[in-house]
Amino acid sequence: MTGTIEQLTLDMYLTSLFDTDKPAALRIVQDALDNGMTPEKVVFDIIIPGMERMIGGMISDNLVTLSQHFLAAQIAEEVVDRLIPLFAAAPEVRGHVVIGTSHGDFHGLGKKIVIGCLRARMFEITDLGISVAPERFVDEAVAVDAEVIAISSMMVHTATGERGARRVRQILQERGLEGKLRIIVGGAPYRFHDNLFREVGADAWADTAAEAPAVVARLVQEVRS
Repeated sequence: MTGTIEQLTLDMYLTSLFDTDKPAALRIVQDALDNGMTPEKVVFDIIIPGMERMIGGMISDNLVTLSQHFLAAQIAEEVVDRLIPLFAAAPEVRGHVVIGTSHGDFHGLGKKIVIGCLRARMFEITDLGISVAPERFVDEAVAVDAEVIAISSMMVHTATGERGARRVRQILQERGLEGKLRIIVGGAPYRFHDNLFREVGADAWADTAAEAPAVVARLVQEVRS
């Protein structure tokens, strides 16, 4: 019976995301809590599956709009931040990611979606915002003891420019930090060139926000091993 209730809650939650109805989505979450669902179950059985269905499995069929992607990630981020302090035991942080858009790039929506996906999967995030100088990526990553620097670029010239990921890699080399930090990139330019992420000095890239947590987890493991 419990599984049926959880599935019904997930179905209603997905409907609210498709309708881009944030108040309804948050009300469904609160109703689940009021009816005895634990904060852990709400996050792992409702929020994360809902987000992954919206951002991952359906994207290839062009059934989901960018606004729906954003709403799913926004709600995931908001609910996870609110419910984690209520967990019976504090969840293990899977890693720390410093994220921002490359210098000269002011397209922040994709980054926000990625942040929602990463936070829902228990990664700690330091969001540097848009048009971030390469030096700041490295300085902040060192300051917060992050394992991964994530750089989003929506334009070719910001992805390949001398103030983007390429310069971040150079700074890591200059400071002897390559063994302590990994670089992941994402954004439209990387979808059209399989090896572009390597050319700009990144260790990996993620095609979609839904794929980012798995890639970041691998990079974190590389740093920690």
